[in-house]
Amino acid sequence: MTVALVDVTRANPVARMLAALLIAVALVFSVDWVSALTALVLETVVLLASGISLRRFLRRSLPVVIAAALTGLTILLYGQVSGEVHVQFLLITVSDGSIALAAATFLRVLAIGLPSILLFLDIDPTDLADGLAQILRLPARFVLGALAGFRLIGLLQEDWQYLGYARRARGVADTGRVRRGAGQAFALLVFAVRRGSKLATAMEARGFGAFPTRTWARESTLTASDVGLIVIGGAIGLTSIAVAVMTGNWSFIGAR
Repeated sequence: MTVALVDVTRANPVARMLAALLIAVALVFSVDWVSALTALVLETVVLLASGISLRRFLRRSLPVVIAAALTGLTILLYGQVSGEVHVQFLLITVSDGSIALAAATFLRVLAIGLPSILLFLDIDPTDLADGLAQILRLPARFVLGALAGFRLIGLLQEDWQYLGYARRARGVADTGRVRRGAGQAFALLVFAVRRGSKLATAMEARGFGAFPTRTWARESTLTASDVGLIVIGGAIGLTSIAVAVMTGNWSFIGAR
């Protein structure tokens, strides 16, 4: 099996989710920098070799890089003190231990966050719901309810805007910004609950939650390419652990 056989951009959403989950599970049990760096390098190679352009890769990676940098900076300034202390000011203490831990945390956030961001940004929620119900056998009632709720998120912004228009037209939104916001938020909550109740009743009447068998408009299956992506995710996680163990840098999180 080669990386060229796996097209990440067309993989089943369930395969993407399992691949990212395997990497995250492998990395979450250690805080060393070797396993994180190994996983990060392998992820970058696989993602760039699987149909994702460099420009798209860099654009999507930016939020994760910023989050990782902020996390690493926090650990650097306020992390556990050990070894030689280099800077100390009020609550800020920069030592050898905090530097090593900050570097490991920075790399680990990147290694865990990049696969999730790059694999999930363009997933169609309906395709994901089909995969969760048909491949992972999750309850259809739960999956379809979550999908319907996700589809309604976009309506909240419109409801908020229309509520503001209505309240201003009635002359009740001219003063008291905090009180106005609280009242409008409560009204939005009432609208959301009512809409959700009506939607649940309609879906139940149409048999969306039929158990134990129901039909699906689109069949969701795992292809050889999807299985290859899952295997690659597991291989990246195991390789990162093996490299850290062989180099003597493996540091189990429970031992710290």
